[in-house]
Amino acid sequence: MNSRNDMILSDRAASARVSATSMPSRNGVRRWSRRRGVVGFFAALAVVGFAAAMVAPTGVALADPVTPDENETAYSLALEDTQNLTVTVEGATIAPIQRGSFSVYVTPKPTPTPTATEASTGGGGPLFYTGGGAPAEWMAAAGIAEGDQGYVNYIVSKESGWNPNAVNTSSGASGLVQALPCSKVPGNCFDPVDNLRWANGYATGRYGSWAGAYDFWTRNHWW
Repeated sequence: MNSRNDMILSDRAASARVSATSMPSRNGVRRWSRRRGVVGFFAALAVVGFAAAMVAPTGVALADPVTPDENETAYSLALEDTQNLTVTVEGATIAPIQRGSFSVYVTPKPTPTPTATEASTGGGGPLFYTGGGAPAEWMAAAGIAEGDQGYVNYIVSKESGWNPNAVNTSSGASGLVQALPCSKVPGNCFDPVDNLRWANGYATGRYGSWAGAYDFWTRNHWW
């Protein structure tokens, strides 16, 4: 009987010890609750601070991302860098830009060398004969012998009709005997004496005489 009671008492004592160890004291519960409240306060404060950091300073996190200009090119960027701006302020004096000077050297055109003009031209046109006279006088003055004057008269009549100023429009032959070119005649090609003097040397030099020149002309109609 006693041993049974001792066992009951022992079981009760053990239960009391377990209950005492498993149930916290009132002071312990208060300390744990206070610590939990402090931790919760700081956690809430940290959340608010993080949100403020994300939004408060600049709002960059919530702002739309900046999109580059679609027309932005390397040329436009270089153009902006030049900063070639003109600012006009009323009443302000804008000094002109001093630019460097330069000299342009132009090679002068060479002075044209005057070309020799024909003896039959002067003052912009031919020196036509206006001295008058007759064929016999002209032939005598040119040194043509009387025996040759008949041949000369025939050829000159065919060539120019004894017109000292005759000019062939197609060939340019000029004067009494139609010298070609006119510049062959020393002096003035339209002067009858100069023309006949040159023709006298031409006839004897090419055909041997005025008779030979006459013979050639009658067969060929030129000389």
